[in-house]
Amino acid sequence: MQKSTNSDTSLETLNSTRQGTGAVQMRIKNANSHHDRLSQSKSMILTDVGKVNEPISRHRRNHSQHILKDVIPPLEQLMVEKEGYLQKAKIADGGKKLRKNWSTSWIVLSSRKIEFYKESKQQALSNMKTGHKPESVDLCGAHIEWAKEKSSRKNVFQITTVSGNEFLLQSDIDFIILDWFHAIKNAIDRLPKDSSCPSRNLELFKIQRSSSTELLSHYNSDIKEQKPEHRKSLMFRLHHSASDTSDKNRVKSRLKKFITRRPSLKTLQEKGLIKDQIFGSHLHKVCERENSTVPWFVKQCIEAVEKRGLDVDGIYRVSGNLATIQKLRFIVNQEEKLNLDDSQWEDIHVVTGALKMFFRELPEPLFPYSFFERFVEAIKKQDNNTRIEAVKSLVQKLPPPNRDTMKVLFGHLTKIVAKASKNLMSTQSLGIVFGPTLLRAENETGNMAIHMVYQNQIAELMLSEYSKIFSSEED
Repeated sequence: MQKSTNSDTSLETLNSTRQGTGAVQMRIKNANSHHDRLSQSKSMILTDVGKVNEPISRHRRNHSQHILKDVIPPLEQLMVEKEGYLQKAKIADGGKKLRKNWSTSWIVLSSRKIEFYKESKQQALSNMKTGHKPESVDLCGAHIEWAKEKSSRKNVFQITTVSGNEFLLQSDIDFIILDWFHAIKNAIDRLPKDSSCPSRNLELFKIQRSSSTELLSHYNSDIKEQKPEHRKSLMFRLHHSASDTSDKNRVKSRLKKFITRRPSLKTLQEKGLIKDQIFGSHLHKVCERENSTVPWFVKQCIEAVEKRGLDVDGIYRVSGNLATIQKLRFIVNQEEKLNLDDSQWEDIHVVTGALKMFFRELPEPLFPYSFFERFVEAIKKQDNNTRIEAVKSLVQKLPPPNRDTMKVLFGHLTKIVAKASKNLMSTQSLGIVFGPTLLRAENETGNMAIHMVYQNQIAELMLSEYSKIFSSEED
């Protein structure tokens, strides 16, 4: 009797389904007018009452897929927001530190991730069409910040993901890197917080699973230690650990004595064991050691550029090989003699890159911190003659090393501008390159974009009105 009842119920369900199907077919055949076709399309949409509930599989893998389907956003949300070329370096993978290698990448920013392509724009787009998967960064729960200390390059910011991956992005052009920083930050801010990110949930699951495994193994080891046959080995380990503690204390006391007796940095420098550095030292200290008001290395670089670089396209804008620049930096810091006419420095962009690095690594920039606001107020003046006189007055008040080095550098840059038809470096281009390098605030605040405009304008004025600003210091 039970079987017959079930069969009757299934038959009724089947008949009702067939009747519904037949009704839809009748409406399709009789739909002649536009109004009928509209009503037909609406009637075929299932309501919540007639919606068929998909059975949820009890299999663990299918169940996890069912959960992730509700968490991962649809593809239409992954729209491209920004794309272009930047310098990229991956410095950590899953928390493991990596060697920093810079490379040019075509970067595509969508609403929740960044993709890195090694090829050009056309090749990257073709790879996207063929389904090639590039290296990508999930921005959900990621953190972005400026990272000046992570590289000697300027305009570097870092992206850290919840999975422990770290990327550095960089561009020599200030407004480009600033635009990228704000675009990525806005994309991160729009995404859910850490606790609701799929990647964060997976990481937490891994951590919980590993913690459970460690707890279980620790529990099993405790059980084993309770066995009689392991008591003797336990006593031996306790005695051995006590002796290790005494050895560690003995080593600590010896290290403490060594540290208190070691010679100071000044003593080592006086004995010649440690040489004074050129890069990273204060400008006035470098000049004092050389008994000059302009560093010898600055003069050497300027001489080399004026000898074989005035006509080079993009001089001071194009970056040289970083490894070669660091090699030149090391030689300057360790040796007294340097021949920039040597074949290993034949790439003039290496020389210009080293010169820019020298000014970037000054603990206090060429325009001292105490003069920053005064130069900004001077450049804000509306009348051009008043602006020139205000800047000229400030230049005369600078310490001799800063003033003389500034005069030599900007005098050299005017020769670059004079050859702008060949090297394509105008006053504005050089202002963008040297403004943030030579002039910056001591404490960077939210006015970074505004300061950048003033930095460029001050450098441009120093170039365009060089003869008027430095007229009283003519030799």
